[in-house]
Amino acid sequence: MAIEKVRAYFKEYNMENRILEFPVSSATVELAAQALGCNPERIAKTLSFKVENKAVLIVAAGDAKVDNAKYKAFFHTKAKMLTPEELEAMVGHAPGGVCPFGIPSDVSVYLDISLKRFETVFPACGSSNSAIELTLPELEKYSQSVQWIDICKNWQIT
Repeated sequence: MAIEKVRAYFKEYNMENRILEFPVSSATVELAAQALGCNPERIAKTLSFKVENKAVLIVAAGDAKVDNAKYKAFFHTKAKMLTPEELEAMVGHAPGGVCPFGIPSDVSVYLDISLKRFETVFPACGSSNSAIELTLPELEKYSQSVQWIDICKNWQIT
């Protein structure tokens, strides 16, 4: 199970006890916000794409949407999300629990600037009923992100 892989990953940093598991689903932004009792925009959703036959993860605020023009300008290709089968094979997580932790080293992780308006955010932890609260510096460190990018729309600084 992917959550065990994520738990083992965070154990390397003595962070495994910070993983939250819920008796209800947190598989969507809305469900995660309900489970956590927070605003949906603080959910750090992880979107998965295929770029040159490699998996790319973009972590963005719950209220942000990928802007296709910005995506194409940055990655020089049309946005193509991974299928559920590709996701599990290339990233190791199933839909509803995708996160940038405990993933293969050839998967690139980017953080969208839509997250920068929050002190802490809640990414999933490999299952459809888990999350972890991280500061932005912690998210940068533990996601081993390549860089911050501006690739989303429909969010605004509050």
